[in-house]
Amino acid sequence: GDYVIVETTRGREAGAVAMAPKEMPEEEVLNQLKGIIRRAEPWDLVQMEHYRHLEPKTLEVCREKLAEYGLPMRVVKAEYNFDGSHLVFYFTAEKRLDFRDLARDLAKTFKTRIELRQIGVRDEAKLMGGLGRCGRPLCCISFLSEFSPVSIRMAKQQDLPLSPMEISGLCGRLLCCLTYENEYYAEVKKRLPQVGEKVNTSYGPGKVTGINVLKETINVELESEVTVEVPAEDVRSKGKAARGKRRRDRS
Repeated sequence: GDYVIVETTRGREAGAVAMAPKEMPEEEVLNQLKGIIRRAEPWDLVQMEHYRHLEPKTLEVCREKLAEYGLPMRVVKAEYNFDGSHLVFYFTAEKRLDFRDLARDLAKTFKTRIELRQIGVRDEAKLMGGLGRCGRPLCCISFLSEFSPVSIRMAKQQDLPLSPMEISGLCGRLLCCLTYENEYYAEVKKRLPQVGEKVNTSYGPGKVTGINVLKETINVELESEVTVEVPAEDVRSKGKAARGKRRRDRS
């Protein structure tokens, strides 16, 4: 919880200690570690709070200048480092832009080093925060350190509705959480009969009309047109049974 001053790729920043010091095997250190410069002084924290309060007004001024230059970009956040020596404006745009004149104007206005950083819609959601469809804070601001590829095939694999409104996050892209259980669904479905497949059950023969991966149960429509839910281990594919019989006959 103590604040320290650290060296980052963006320069010196203030941050809160999130984990006590510990030794790590060298093979677990994937990137070069940045050192802690010093413990933050009370004045550092005063400066940090001061510049944090300036950010909304700073963002407003930047948007006004953006309108003057007529650039097709949308600035979503302004962020100072702890002592105001570095100011980053995050923006979204559909293509690469030449914003050098705007950057020079901003540097003259705010009298500090300016960086204009283009981000994607998923990064924007991570910056701005919010609640997901589940009612919890967005995964990307809670624990996700990087974004994994997400495909519509994952939604199909998990038998989810394919409506974009149902499977898209605040960023408008497919929900990151579609990746969490996808591997489990794929593994279980390999062991379960497919919808439409003819099977034998303790209730008699029938046809698979649905599967519940999490419960590992099968919905089977019997020849009597009654549908029953049966544990997966109590269902045998007719094809597998027939193949097994042919193997026994040959032996």
